[in-house]
Amino acid sequence: MADDDLICPLEFRYGRPPVRALFSRDARLARALSVEGALATAEAECGMIPAPAARAIEQAIADHAVTLERVDELERSLRHDVMAITRALAEQSGEGGAWVHFGATSADITDTALAMELKEAAGVLRVDLTDLAVTLVDLAERHRATAEVGRTHGQHAVPLSFGYKMAAAAAEIVRHRQRLDELLPRLAVGKMAGAVGTGAGFGDHAVIVERSVMERLGLTPDEAPTQIVGRDRIAEFTNFMALTASTGERLATEVRNLQRTEIAEVAEAFDEARQVGSSTMAQKRNPMLSENVTSLARLVRAFALPPLENMVLWHERDLANPANERIVLPHSIVLLDDLLVKLVQVFQHLEVDAERMAGHLALAGGSTMTENLMLALTAKGVPRAEAHERLRKLTRGPSDGTSLAERARTDPVVSHHLTAVEIDALLSPEVYVRAAADKTDRIVRRLRAELVA
Repeated sequence: MADDDLICPLEFRYGRPPVRALFSRDARLARALSVEGALATAEAECGMIPAPAARAIEQAIADHAVTLERVDELERSLRHDVMAITRALAEQSGEGGAWVHFGATSADITDTALAMELKEAAGVLRVDLTDLAVTLVDLAERHRATAEVGRTHGQHAVPLSFGYKMAAAAAEIVRHRQRLDELLPRLAVGKMAGAVGTGAGFGDHAVIVERSVMERLGLTPDEAPTQIVGRDRIAEFTNFMALTASTGERLATEVRNLQRTEIAEVAEAFDEARQVGSSTMAQKRNPMLSENVTSLARLVRAFALPPLENMVLWHERDLANPANERIVLPHSIVLLDDLLVKLVQVFQHLEVDAERMAGHLALAGGSTMTENLMLALTAKGVPRAEAHERLRKLTRGPSDGTSLAERARTDPVVSHHLTAVEIDALLSPEVYVRAAADKTDRIVRRLRAELVA
């Protein structure tokens, strides 16, 4: 197919070539053939099929004698993808061809090959998560004490440090890496158990054959399959990807918000010499990568629904799941990898304007430290509710240009319990930023230790 005939953006716009290659038709055929080869070898070791037959089957696979062209030709007449593969392999295996696929059912091949595919993909995603976590940890350490106003409901809250914000993000990414490590043993599971999962077709050798095949392929057997591997495993994986994508969108949204003109505390890197922000507004410098991450994350989340529905199949199996899995799994994985790699780029080159952050903190005139002042008044004997109400009113006065410190110093209750020096100290962001920096250090130490594991 010529490039100008491509219709899926995954083929020409999104995703990295090495990751897309995991799902190429050649790669998928190779995995299916490797399962057939492992089956033949395991059966020969048990005496189920002649050893020369197994060697002939393995040799045909090693010689790449089975081609996509021939498989496609056979499938057009057989209208069965696995039968097309087994027929093509049998043709190339000489007398050994009579023993290809002996005792197996189609799902033994397809589900085991799929498990191999997903295990490879999980390895890629784990590297992505590690890279992003390390990038965020580095940023957290660099800005451990960079003062920034915290925001809740879009409004000024209390101060924190930009490093603490990044440390919290890194911890969330590391939790996703933990989730991936925990679910991988449940995902890297295949089956060689025949038509409805009992292994009857392999007779007394069923347990040994299945175990041997899976060991050769780096998998473990599904202990209780039907005709297929349980789809809860795949649903767990796609929901893990949806969770991870949501974190990705959260981080991208933070960058987008902080890059708004009115805030402008951070900015994506921008090639001033060449990059264009708008076709008509020449001044524009948009957070394009973060916006792209947001868009892709929404699609990854949407792909999590079909695998949940695929858990509900008729009896021991039906064909309601494979068609959408062929679309959902490659797209989810390629797009999640793509957005994670883009987030690494965003945060590795993020421009942080510490002066702008400090300016916004000063703009509040001390009002972001009302909590600190309230706690001090309560400690001096003023009931907490009364202290809260008094400070609420002090921050709601007319905009006459006076700071909260100035108002507090002239308030009879506040000034009765606290000196001007104490008020000024309490309304300094230093105590909040110091606490944020100390907590950032603790988080960073723990995450760095985990990330080298």
